[in-house]
Amino acid sequence: MYQTFTMDLAGRTLRVDVNRVGKQANGCAFMQYGETTVLCTATASEKPREGIDFFPLSVEYEEKLYAVGKIPGGFNKREGKASENAILTSRVIDRPMRPLFPKDYRNDVTLNNMVMSVDPECRPELVAMLGSAIATSISDIPFCGPCATTQVGMVDGELIINPSQEQWKNGDLNLTVASTSEKVIMIEAGANEIPEAVMIDAIYKAHEINQTIIAFINDMVEKVGKEKHEYTSCAIPEEMFAAMKEIVTPAEMEVAVFTDEKQVREENIRVIREKLEEAFAEKEEWLPILGEALYQYQKKTVRKMILKDHKRPDGRAITQIRPLAAEVDLIPRVHGSAMFTRGQTQICTVTTLAPLSEMQKVDGLDANETSKRYMHHYNFPSYSVGETKPSRGPGRREIGHGALAEKALVPVLPSEEDFPYAIRTVSETFESNGSTSQASVCASTMSLMAAGVPITKPVAGISCGLVTGDTDDDYIVLTDIQGLEDFFGDMDFKVAGTKDGITAIQMDIKIHGLTRPIVEEAIAKTREARFFILDEVMIPCISEPRPEVGEYAPKIVSLQIDPEKIGEVVGQRGKTINEIIARTNVKIDITDDGNVSVCGTDAAMMDQAVEMIKTITTDFEEGQIFKGKVVSIKEFGAFVEFAPGKEGMVHISKICKERINHVEDVLTLGDKVTVICLGKDKMGRMSFSIKDVPNN
Repeated sequence: MYQTFTMDLAGRTLRVDVNRVGKQANGCAFMQYGETTVLCTATASEKPREGIDFFPLSVEYEEKLYAVGKIPGGFNKREGKASENAILTSRVIDRPMRPLFPKDYRNDVTLNNMVMSVDPECRPELVAMLGSAIATSISDIPFCGPCATTQVGMVDGELIINPSQEQWKNGDLNLTVASTSEKVIMIEAGANEIPEAVMIDAIYKAHEINQTIIAFINDMVEKVGKEKHEYTSCAIPEEMFAAMKEIVTPAEMEVAVFTDEKQVREENIRVIREKLEEAFAEKEEWLPILGEALYQYQKKTVRKMILKDHKRPDGRAITQIRPLAAEVDLIPRVHGSAMFTRGQTQICTVTTLAPLSEMQKVDGLDANETSKRYMHHYNFPSYSVGETKPSRGPGRREIGHGALAEKALVPVLPSEEDFPYAIRTVSETFESNGSTSQASVCASTMSLMAAGVPITKPVAGISCGLVTGDTDDDYIVLTDIQGLEDFFGDMDFKVAGTKDGITAIQMDIKIHGLTRPIVEEAIAKTREARFFILDEVMIPCISEPRPEVGEYAPKIVSLQIDPEKIGEVVGQRGKTINEIIARTNVKIDITDDGNVSVCGTDAAMMDQAVEMIKTITTDFEEGQIFKGKVVSIKEFGAFVEFAPGKEGMVHISKICKERINHVEDVLTLGDKVTVICLGKDKMGRMSFSIKDVPNN
């Protein structure tokens, strides 16, 4: 018999069935929140994976389109590769879970979350986060949990716990907070310039809710939880560390890592490794784990230097930001470009503008979101860290960093009505040594302004790190961490925002959570650093958006027509609109409410296209004058096309003031003429005159 556990969570029932399905997994939770259903499983291999120095955790979030009553598009009518939302959700699940597994655990673990139905009032991403924690906690997999996750939105200034899809999409805050029973372990946020104090209050309101969920999970563990299995520890032997310190003293290791040049440090470590390999040549059991042991030795050295001596590897003060530089317009012909440099981290962002029809189409579980106007893409080539490997397209890290920068910039973008463009920014990592995602926020802000995108305010981003000691009050928060401090430290706390508030947060940690003083100090230090970056380098480089888009960017003219006239502009099977496009070399988009966007690079051609559309949609009155072309000649007169798909007839008697016997005596096909409207003839056709045009 399976067991069912329920709790009230933010006014809705959270139900968990255990031992109902998935019984061969190490742990399985069949989750229902409202009518959202997610199957969450946790499985582990029996033995550790050999030859690795990391914990092999895989997190999957599977979006089944039957969950919202859809059949996948395309020729292959089944789900394909994971969507961007699925990848980002997998990352959010991974981040709080990973630190809670034993550090010496090397068994493969997979957390799988399959979305089977979606209630718009209960977001499936949240259910998967909770389900992963529950499935792992009740399993026999070693885990220092449980942890719990709560989402917070804000509508009309009010915080909402676990908001609906609609509230999440249209609110001013998208905050996800994961906690253990004592501390906050993960924060992810997108915000519409939320003040720091409000953000902290929202974080700890979520933390309070998480405590009720953890109590619920602990009750399940007590009643149906399995005993945790034994595993083979992959910890480095203490005698190996002792032997290493005899060959390379702590003072020698400190000298090796104490430099602001990444390449110099890596060369120093290479020499040390060769020295150790030579010394341990007869210790065959140590050689396979020498790389991990050397990493741990460096880590202990760096952490001691920072925590006890307040010395950073590159010699900076604790709150000091690395040297900054910024420039715009370094790439010719593109619509906008900017480069931001912070120490050995360098990002170039290129902005491209296009008509709204170029928006990205989104096919996912949120029925309300079918397109995306702003796209930020982030690339991290191997040369940026001095390595060589083939490019296989963007991985989960690149997608995550791009989404974070996108989230940071969306709040300052102009509306579609004010700026009717689709916008794409691409951040190319030229060089990397810490926090490229936040450098891409800075570079993208400047690139958008250089492209003439009228953003409301500039956005800057920075990352803080952390090194902790043996007690909660023994710690130090570092401003602007470089790669080494990220690798060997306990936290990567990224915050982006304007001078008026936060627009994005992403917090990764390697320990079992942060106390409130650490969170508050990190947010305060990132605020100071953002202001410094804006004032010292970004605003002096480009202080405001350029008044117009660049020479090579498409120009867009918008006009409103009667929706009932759309068919006349389009024409039968698109004949009329295609004729306008062919004549003027523009792109035309028409919405159902009659909003017409004409996009092109030649102003004269755009004006011509607009005039054609206006002519087609005008209710003609007697006395109006048009310019047209003779397209047909009959015995009784000539037909003049005055707009694509629009023709009127000039009777033979209305061609010249004097009498003529044949139309061909005066007009030939293709002649350009000016005509005046006489109204409609007996057959309902437009009737024109050439001879009655004033001054003709």
